[in-house]
Amino acid sequence: MVDVNLPYPRLFALATITTQLVGSLLVITNFSGLGWLGAGWLAVFLLLTIPLGHAFWTFEEPKRTHEFHIALEHVTVVGGLILAAILSALPM
Repeated sequence: MVDVNLPYPRLFALATITTQLVGSLLVITNFSGLGWLGAGWLAVFLLLTIPLGHAFWTFEEPKRTHEFHIALEHVTVVGGLILAAILSALPM
């Protein structure tokens, strides 16, 4: 949080931990049919981390390529989360 100059780094760290724990628990358990919400929450979080923490277009090589790979990984995980959201919303 400090490395990317976010304001209130402790608050952002707490929000990150909460997002990852609660979102993952909702996806894993589909508690009250809210797996889709956890998947969406995690997907939005991952997409926001690209411009905030992995802005590959602002770096020089070789860090640019490394950050680009991380951004691509995030996009692929978002694809899986979209599938999880769809499947969790289907009636059993």
